Amino acid sequence: MVIETADALLILDAGQLFSGIERPGVDAILPDLDYLIQRQDKIVGCIATHGHEDHIGAIAYLYKAGLRFPIWSSPFTLGLIAHRLDEAGYLRDADFREVHDNEPGKPESHQIGPFSVEFLRVTHSVPGGYISAITTPQGVILHSSDFKLDPTPIDGRITDLPRIREISADPGIRLLLADSTNSDQDGSSQSESKIGVALEDVFAENEGRRVIVAAFSSHVHRVQQIVDAARAAGRTIATLGLSMKKNTGLARSLGILDLPERDFIDISDVDDYEDGRICIVSTGSQGEPGSALSKAAAGKSRWIAFGPNDTVVLSSHPIPGNEERVYNMINRIVRVDAKVIHSRDKNVHTTGHGKRGELAELHKAAQPEWFTPVHGEEMHLRAHARLGAELGVPEDQVLLARDGDQLVLEDDGLRLRHQVTPGTHLLVHGHFIGPDRGVLQERTILGEHGAVIAVVTVDLDTNELVGRPVITSRGWLDIPELENIHAEIQREVVDGVVNLFKHERDADYQKVMRVVRRKTGSYVADRSRRRPMIVPIVDVI
Repeated sequence: MVIETADALLILDAGQLFSGIERPGVDAILPDLDYLIQRQDKIVGCIATHGHEDHIGAIAYLYKAGLRFPIWSSPFTLGLIAHRLDEAGYLRDADFREVHDNEPGKPESHQIGPFSVEFLRVTHSVPGGYISAITTPQGVILHSSDFKLDPTPIDGRITDLPRIREISADPGIRLLLADSTNSDQDGSSQSESKIGVALEDVFAENEGRRVIVAAFSSHVHRVQQIVDAARAAGRTIATLGLSMKKNTGLARSLGILDLPERDFIDISDVDDYEDGRICIVSTGSQGEPGSALSKAAAGKSRWIAFGPNDTVVLSSHPIPGNEERVYNMINRIVRVDAKVIHSRDKNVHTTGHGKRGELAELHKAAQPEWFTPVHGEEMHLRAHARLGAELGVPEDQVLLARDGDQLVLEDDGLRLRHQVTPGTHLLVHGHFIGPDRGVLQERTILGEHGAVIAVVTVDLDTNELVGRPVITSRGWLDIPELENIHAEIQREVVDGVVNLFKHERDADYQKVMRVVRRKTGSYVADRSRRRPMIVPIVDVI
């Protein structure tokens, strides 16, 4: 998101999405960066509201594109960003501006170009998150970040509604941008502190067994509760997965995670301990390919192998679209007689996003003049828009915006200017970044139906077919008579090319290509009732 005036541009989070199984071969999905690249001279800074990848994951790619700007956030969030910049080779260029919690009743503003920004404590599923109250020439814009209203958070950082009420009273909140992720769910979210009780039960019920708990590596509050429950059960803790090792190390160094050295060992030493004396905290709760838990489930981990004396706890809900990966991983784990516990079995997870009751509390505190829901799918944005209207914002002052849209805030109010930028996503494939130009459809066809390749050599000067076509296929059919089918395709292609040369003395490369494709494709579709990718290759001598 960008907040922009005539001469200054403030970046508000720059995140990435994960690809999911519908985008094979894609490592990450980025927003369109061109708008920022074209206006880089206007950029005065970036606010990173919290350390989740969908809010900070694109920052390294902006650095890769040559942009440089100071970044304001909490020490933990800046530490996570530092990891990403270090991996990309840009850490030496970083300009970090640490933000710390204000004392109650003593608000403090940071000047970022023409914008005055007050950072307010917020509770979420990662430490060091902030709500941003941004004073602009058109008044205060309040961005909720991802938030919940947890009365008993692990770190004691309760979302600062009292200060929001003060800002609402004076000078007032012109525009509210608020998290919509759980806007379709009634009630309030469960406190994170409740999860600790369930985890204690898990350890008590699995005495003598090795316990592996998978959680998001940035969810230090969850990791703290895992650690507390394990230590209370007399267990020693090890981490599995590079991001878990890095993030717990960062959290310990900042004093956010209480894990004494005496209770902590390296993963390489776990076999020196009895199963009942070990707790492993792992990444991979979403079944991500290549994650530590997925490798272990597939029997490919360097460090652990699952067996009948293991209990694996998935301390998360599957992200929508990720269910198949998660349940495939669970099946692989239970296949070796290990036990799996997840959120449908026990209360081992709670959301980090406020539900409708909490959203209502935020709206009542903010009393915004204008409202735009953010962070969520279309159904969440629309549900939150309806809620905003129900809570007193006039319907014509609730505006829905989507990727690429621009909201214009002027003296006479807020209006929507659609599609200032294309709203397209950039796809990351290894070292290559760009929009999808058809490669995903090709990968999908190859993955579902395979490919049939027909190689033909011709002499266009004499209009002759040279030799016999070579037919090969990959991922199309796996049957004993495949060679015979290839031979039949070969005959079809020969007949087509010979007939072309017979009737068209001026046949060219493109005409031969079309004949080879048509003859191969027609036979393949009729014979197999499948539509693999047809790859005609014409060699002209």
